[in-house]
Amino acid sequence: MPDLSLAPIDTEYDAAGLRVTGRLPEQLRGTLYRNGPNPQFPDAREHWFLGDGMVHAFDFADDGVSYRNRWVRTERWRAERQAGRRLADASGFGRPAQQSGGVAGQGKANTHVLAHAGRLLALEEAHLPFELDARALESIGPWNAGGALQGPFTAHPKVDPESAEMVFFGYAADGPLSRGIVYGELDAQGRLLHRTRFEAPYCSMVHDFAVTRNHVLLPVLPLQGDLDRARAGGPAYAWRPELGSHLALLARKGDGRGVRWFEGPPCYVFHVLNAWEEDAGRRLHADVMRYDEAPLFPRPDGSIPAPVSARLVRWSFDLDGDGGSLEQTPLGEVHGEFPRIDERRAGLPYRHGWACADRLGAQRQACAGLVHVDLREQRQHTFWGGPGERFSEPVFVARAPDAPEGDGWLLALVHRPPTHTSDLLVFDATALDRGPLATVHLSHRVPAGFHGSWVGAPRRPS
Repeated sequence: MPDLSLAPIDTEYDAAGLRVTGRLPEQLRGTLYRNGPNPQFPDAREHWFLGDGMVHAFDFADDGVSYRNRWVRTERWRAERQAGRRLADASGFGRPAQQSGGVAGQGKANTHVLAHAGRLLALEEAHLPFELDARALESIGPWNAGGALQGPFTAHPKVDPESAEMVFFGYAADGPLSRGIVYGELDAQGRLLHRTRFEAPYCSMVHDFAVTRNHVLLPVLPLQGDLDRARAGGPAYAWRPELGSHLALLARKGDGRGVRWFEGPPCYVFHVLNAWEEDAGRRLHADVMRYDEAPLFPRPDGSIPAPVSARLVRWSFDLDGDGGSLEQTPLGEVHGEFPRIDERRAGLPYRHGWACADRLGAQRQACAGLVHVDLREQRQHTFWGGPGERFSEPVFVARAPDAPEGDGWLLALVHRPPTHTSDLLVFDATALDRGPLATVHLSHRVPAGFHGSWVGAPRRPS
């Protein structure tokens, strides 16, 4: 049976005064933004990752909760709208555009949405950020930081909570399925501070990375890209475990010629929970959602692996040497995806994490609940949805800028199969097992998407 939570919608809504059951926290004021693929011309052969971006915004104000959604009107979206049909993709997932009459160099901005330097940016990892109007969600256009940015820009930049600098990278930086990786940093005003380049052992889909006070860690894992294979009609990205895992460690604002490589057994990671250093910088830890085999992508012969779940694992590195192997330690029995933290602890030692939880066993279901992990107490609490319900990535909102870590709320969408609608749930972030404090009801479904962020309203004078 197809997963109807993934199906696109064809309407852009504006809805004020959404119905709320339960009690919304009075301090919860601001906007939850969420992005995901929503093809305007669906094609069953198209990979889920390739749908046009659609941003959804839930605004929490004194007079209630309002909602708005808009397609991200990239050049590609506009070209398809004008043509009245889907155009061939140039991302490397399918045939190269020059062979298929497609539109080269035009992204979909469908993976993440966040604010930086006074701008709301929709992101996907093969192209520049795309700016939107934060209130109306109207499309403004690609943003290149005054000409400083070129080529691919990750969907998972990290914002340093101490300096407000944005740390970014881009893989396949020298053209489709190439080995080059660019790493850089932007200041709080969006000006380029640093950029360097290095070459990976092979082209890998490097979806996320880890950042600490002094280092960046980029995982080159054997979901390998091959342009010749793609041109011959094979999969552009395929699982090749014999290539092994290679993790690149760089100093923040360091030169790409100084990369140190750590090697490990084959695995795949879409998302990093957090990373930090200890022992005066001699050890580095990264908590990641680790798959034994990359999901959603084929092997070189085109065969598709059975569905698997990621497990929360800690990677540990000894930084005193010149490189070497990594230690891997499972953190409890946390299986799922879309991990998030209290972003005020990004790159720093931390206690709390959250994620979508997978239901395992014969009735396996992805994103069937939400899980809170207390790493200090080595405990986890899970809230499970009803039959067939699917949750979106949870987003943490601090109660106040100076509140203790984890003191706040967790926001997540859930798809309700019986009514084919979505609700937005608001939890006490460290008490998921008590159920939601409030539920915001929509009249329609928000498609299962990828990532989002919270932008708080300006604080009123006391």
